[in-house]
Amino acid sequence: MNILIVDDDIVDREHIKRTLHKTSTNWLFTETESVDEGLIAFAKNDFDVILLDYRMPKRDGIELLLELRNSSLEKSVAIVMLSNSEQPELALECIKAGAQDFLLKSEVNSSRLERAILQSQARFDLEQKLYISYQKAKTLAEHDSLTGLANRYSFEEALRLSVSQKPRDKSILALAVFDLDNFKFINDSHGHDVGDELLKQVSNRIYHCLRENELFARLGGDEFAIILNNLHSIDNATRITKRILNCLEDVFIIAEIEIKMSASIGIAVYPDNSIIANELLKYADIAMYRAKKLGRNQICFFEEQMQAQFLKRYQIEANLVGAAERNEFVLHYQPIFETATTEVIGFEALIRWNFQGELHFPDNFIGIAESSHIIIDIGRWVIEEAISKIAHWNINHGKTLSVSINLSVTQLSDKSLVSFIESTIEKYQLEPKLVELELTETALLENSEHAIGVIESLSNLGCHIALDDFGTGFSSVSHLQNFPINTVKIDKSLMLASNEAKTLALIEGLSAMLHSLGLNIVAEGIEDKDSFALCQQLNIQRMQGYFFSKPVDVNTVEKTFL
Repeated sequence: MNILIVDDDIVDREHIKRTLHKTSTNWLFTETESVDEGLIAFAKNDFDVILLDYRMPKRDGIELLLELRNSSLEKSVAIVMLSNSEQPELALECIKAGAQDFLLKSEVNSSRLERAILQSQARFDLEQKLYISYQKAKTLAEHDSLTGLANRYSFEEALRLSVSQKPRDKSILALAVFDLDNFKFINDSHGHDVGDELLKQVSNRIYHCLRENELFARLGGDEFAIILNNLHSIDNATRITKRILNCLEDVFIIAEIEIKMSASIGIAVYPDNSIIANELLKYADIAMYRAKKLGRNQICFFEEQMQAQFLKRYQIEANLVGAAERNEFVLHYQPIFETATTEVIGFEALIRWNFQGELHFPDNFIGIAESSHIIIDIGRWVIEEAISKIAHWNINHGKTLSVSINLSVTQLSDKSLVSFIESTIEKYQLEPKLVELELTETALLENSEHAIGVIESLSNLGCHIALDDFGTGFSSVSHLQNFPINTVKIDKSLMLASNEAKTLALIEGLSAMLHSLGLNIVAEGIEDKDSFALCQQLNIQRMQGYFFSKPVDVNTVEKTFL
């Protein structure tokens, strides 16, 4: 039997060893003189019992006992406390702290010490079994037996705790409650076995699309809830819950039955809706039933203003789907002028959405299109429309006009973007150098190998790469070195403030730097004669802005500039 002796008195340690050697048991001893040495020895070896002196210098034996018991009972060991003190309260203190037995050193003899060791081991084994049984009971009490998720009781406790801690920081807490649409039909049609398996598969699929710090629970039946902690904005809650809806889109196959499943989600927000846990749960329930009334398979906020914002965003996203096929998009073109001659040398293609009789500008829908990845289809429509139009103008009017097309960071994730642009250029027989693809710093900050590869491949096609909104970001200069950029567009916010001394100095410095790198410069936001004169003075090659022309439709381009 492997014994760890922790005692600062060498005489007492020798006495213990001699006493135990008188028994028939085979003993292996490890000796340490302090609590710290004892902890180190315990960490390195497996012991059957620790014989621990209560009174030691620096740290008492009770401290070692408490450290072992506070870590984990499963990783601990039977402990017999030894002391020269005959105070009854000392023995009780040691037992309450977790020792299995207590002996006076003056009473130690071979039979008594061996019996104390064996009885301590037996007590410890029983304690371990009780501990494991308690943990199992605790798990059953706090978790749903079917899905393994937290149950309603533990969820409500966690929600109360989260709400009570929220005033300590400024983040948002959102409570999402949802149930499965038409789940009763599944049970009635295919039986409860299929329904139970569906609940398990749904739980597993949703669990894997959440972050690790989100508490996900089954409240009962087909009703679930999630606590979304530490959100920076309401949009975070929308994004996460939309991810839940999206992960349910693929069919579930159970017992060779294909089942299509969706969910209706209600969201309540702390502290906007309530600062009381039970009320938040009630409001999220109300929002969920409102989502069902609105047609199911959607998200509904409890608070009216948030709900209005979400519905507006949701409607925009829904209506963007297929808008290109319905010919709802149109391109306007802003002419780009050569500074030296003031001749039109190209156009920037800018999308507009003609929806319900109103012309919508990009600020109203491009962000939503990007977050939903609808921008991939919209972007392709823009690319083909712009290239076909500029090719048509060049052929019919004997021009060599270029076209600038904006690309978003999301479009760079399109694996066939390069081949699509290449085939479109070939289809309309346009020289690649007349196609300038504008990227913002956000796109360049996407330093994934794929994004970098796409930009380099577009450059290798012969297309020009332009860095848009230059002078407003954080790392523009490094981008000029790391990417194949041909053109830099000085942001219009700088040009509009060029009458200020500091801004003027900044523009002059940027212009000098870009010239030294051999890059083409386009000044955006030219709205008066002074800005025009500044471009001439700094030898900025190209300009665009309302001083010359706002973005106009195709007919106006052909009548005015061609």
